[in-house]
Amino acid sequence: MFPNSLSGRFMILTTVFVMLAEVMIFVPSVARFREDYLLLRLEKAQIASLALLADDMIDDALEAELLQNAGVYNVVLRRDDMRQLMLSSPLPDAVYSTYDLREPQPAKLIGDALWRLWDTEERVIRVMGEPVRGAGLLIEVTMNTMPLRAAMIEYGLNILKLSAVISVVTAILLFLAVRGFLLKPIHRVVRHIKSYAEAPEDLRRIIVPSASVLELREAEEALQSMQTQLTGSLKQKEHLAQMGGAVAKISHDLRNILTTTQLFVDRMEGSDDPMVQRAAPKLVNSISRAVNLCESTLAFGKAEEAAPALTRMALTGIVDDVIDGERLAVEGYDISYSEDIPAEMIIRADPEQLYRVISNIVRNARQAIVATGKSGEISIRAREDEDNWWITIIDTGPGLPPKAREHLFTPFQGGVRKGGSGLGLSIAAELVRGHGGVLELRKTDSDGTEFAICLPKGEVDLDTLEA
Repeated sequence: MFPNSLSGRFMILTTVFVMLAEVMIFVPSVARFREDYLLLRLEKAQIASLALLADDMIDDALEAELLQNAGVYNVVLRRDDMRQLMLSSPLPDAVYSTYDLREPQPAKLIGDALWRLWDTEERVIRVMGEPVRGAGLLIEVTMNTMPLRAAMIEYGLNILKLSAVISVVTAILLFLAVRGFLLKPIHRVVRHIKSYAEAPEDLRRIIVPSASVLELREAEEALQSMQTQLTGSLKQKEHLAQMGGAVAKISHDLRNILTTTQLFVDRMEGSDDPMVQRAAPKLVNSISRAVNLCESTLAFGKAEEAAPALTRMALTGIVDDVIDGERLAVEGYDISYSEDIPAEMIIRADPEQLYRVISNIVRNARQAIVATGKSGEISIRAREDEDNWWITIIDTGPGLPPKAREHLFTPFQGGVRKGGSGLGLSIAAELVRGHGGVLELRKTDSDGTEFAICLPKGEVDLDTLEA
């Protein structure tokens, strides 16, 4: 892609511009060459005529040799107001045109030269000029145009060849100079930009100005300032995003916990104890405000959960806590809960995180069934095989809508019910991944939905990962 690079285009443009400059020089150079050629013919013709003046008795052979050496047909010399035919030979054709070189005009010389290059016919022309060293008033010769045209073409080709060589050499030298003084610093800036883009939080990747060219130095200093400000801004935004994401997740689960607590407080309002009766409304209001505050923070971004604190525990205790809290929430609704957990099943997990996972999935199932206004059942089952523990949560709800299936585990997009944040399943999936497991949707249709949690028993095989 050399022609599309800055180096290639600069080299091509330099060659073109030098060639254009040479062409502009070529035209007057050819005109000057034509004038010199004709003047040389006049000078040679004058020398031949002087030989004749020195000895009137020269034979025809010598006269022809003198004319041939001068490259002319006839020589006329005007001296002492007398016009004298000094040397002569037969003309092959009539004189086509006459050119006076005594007071040449540049425009006329250029025009005559271009016409001579263009005209391919063999013609006889008359040329007049002043004799050398004042040896007379006028000298004129007749000559053939073809040798003149051939000499002009040869001279022009030599000029073009020389121009091409000069253009290429000049372009290469300028290319090397610009490459060293301009392109290399530009490439250095580009490399710094690419390196910074890979890890903008790394302060070592910020460019240090070092260019000697003033304009490039200013560009590097501006880039350094921008990178420094951007790195600081990115760090600040990252901290805010992490804080927002953490608050959103905590708020989501805290809202659920407060909702369950609110149900217990509602039952306390029926107490006959006067102290409880006075405190219960205030407690309800405080919890309601806390729930609203949690809901208002759910628009914050995502942040990574802390690593799970894995301990060995009985799964039945976690499932019983989830179901007990949910049963309080379904009073007045025809929703039943069932569990099928082997009493002796001991799993390795983070109790708090696993509670949040199961609670989020069960709560979503309960809300989906309540929204239909029909009865339903939610069942939690568990089993184990040689490699994994399996926990399945099955409901008889209406199934997940298509939009929820497309973004099931995407924060703020996988909400099932109207007004839902879509964080529940996202949090659950992330917590399960933290255990090295998988949360998957096994089926969902009009007959209900089934989620499966797979928790591995074994440790990570580093040799398998490295392979």
